[in-house]
Amino acid sequence: MKYGYARVSTSDQKLENQIDLLKSAGADKIFQEKYTGTTTQRPEFQKLLNELKVNDTLIVTKLDRFARNTTEALELIQKLFKQNIKVNILNMGVIDNTPTGQLIFTIFSAFAQFERDMIVTRTQEGKMYAKAHDPNFREGRPQTYSDEQIQLAYELRQQGMTYKMIERKTGISIATQKRRFKKFKKLRIRLSSSKTNSQD
Repeated sequence: MKYGYARVSTSDQKLENQIDLLKSAGADKIFQEKYTGTTTQRPEFQKLLNELKVNDTLIVTKLDRFARNTTEALELIQKLFKQNIKVNILNMGVIDNTPTGQLIFTIFSAFAQFERDMIVTRTQEGKMYAKAHDPNFREGRPQTYSDEQIQLAYELRQQGMTYKMIERKTGISIATQKRRFKKFKKLRIRLSSSKTNSQD
């Protein structure tokens, strides 16, 4: 029997594309879940491993859907090989229990781990640069504010409050204030101009 496994890293991502590819590859049953590749908990994957039997095939779309790092990948593949279970990684091919198959799998696992490490390194370097050069840098997803909140902050500014005081009072960063205030002023000018023209 052929089993498919689909996983995405966040709840916002979609599984449909992976599922379609797994079905096209002949998967009879598909296990799916939304878990980050670095978490230690993958309940659906564990269920799949427990269900696999001799001569079954495990299908995944990419190597990083299968394992979190090179060490885990090698441990899993060795365990499956001992049960005479094949692994079909769609962007690599079928990995079987031969010296050549294991060599190929080891090489690709190492490259996948290298790529993940490079992404983490670039992300950290980007944050460090931003912290050093941008006084308004804040980690995490930026907050979004409604037009009403921006209008309130803008009125505080018109009353003489400094950007810093408004930031402390409302939580809206100085950079966001300046950007949104600029748009807000342009909108008020357009509305005022339209009103004047209509009166003429």
